[in-house]
Amino acid sequence: MNDINYNLLKNALNAASTRQEVISSNISNVNTDNYKVGQVQFESLLVQANQSLSMKQTNDMHIGYDDLPQIDPVVTKRTDTAVKENGNNVDIDMEMANQAQNSLYYNALVTQLNAKYGLLNTAISS
Repeated sequence: MNDINYNLLKNALNAASTRQEVISSNISNVNTDNYKVGQVQFESLLVQANQSLSMKQTNDMHIGYDDLPQIDPVVTKRTDTAVKENGNNVDIDMEMANQAQNSLYYNALVTQLNAKYGLLNTAISS
């Protein structure tokens, strides 16, 4: 399936999965000396990729678009937040909130992908 919406959902699910792993690592290292919080950058990369898309035409009667490229999430360490006396900067309340938000985001993406496959299945079986 080569569809810009499918590719967007695939990229977003990959980012949400990566974000969940990073958040889980942050939570499990809440008491680890000198541990720095990891974070996932995806949405800003998506905005950049979206701005670079152009509408290509293969025929004067068609309106085309570039395919959305594969966008891999980037994991970075935060060093700009308050540090505890052990050098750790994990805020457990923030990480738990991020985990809940990411879980809702992931579930919404899965719902969208299931709806897309449902439409495809209906079209095929009709």
